[in-house]
Amino acid sequence: MNEIPIEVSARHVHLSEGDLEDLFGEGFVLVKQKDLSQEGEFASEEVVNIKTAQKEIRNVRVLGPCRRLTQVEISKTDAYELGLTPPMKECTRVDGEMAETITICNGDRCIERAAAIVAYRHLHLSPQKAQELGFKDDDNISVRVAGERSLTFHNVLVRVAPNFRYQMHIDIDEGNAAGILEKGTGEIIK
Repeated sequence: MNEIPIEVSARHVHLSEGDLEDLFGEGFVLVKQKDLSQEGEFASEEVVNIKTAQKEIRNVRVLGPCRRLTQVEISKTDAYELGLTPPMKECTRVDGEMAETITICNGDRCIERAAAIVAYRHLHLSPQKAQELGFKDDDNISVRVAGERSLTFHNVLVRVAPNFRYQMHIDIDEGNAAGILEKGTGEIIK
């Protein structure tokens, strides 16, 4: 059995350095609250509000470090509540033109960006683990979750990079469907 650790990723925001300064002030640096499962990534103490003409979601965590482009990762449920139809994208490949426009605010400082996406469920693998499992970057696999709400996730995108730790990420909607609150396990189906 190829057991895989699964982690639920709640809605969050990645900011570019320029947008961080626009929202928090010149020279602002994110304050690390806690490390995340992937090396070098962290939840910051900073939160923002995301909004559309239809609704506002308050206190959305900003993750660090800064990225090249600002990105807002939400679930399908969030998108419905916000009145958006964002594309489903691989979370590290957002190009700004393939995302839905959303307003991001810190108090009265607001920016509007084409940044909202629903992230593909994905599996992080180091090159060594990918070779061990026989996978390569951009493969699609299936992962079965056992339990009271057992189900199989199809179209799990494989992402391979030297700093990746073996972990599958799903959003909160998918976690709820599988009965996974924060962390769980699954089995890779070959």
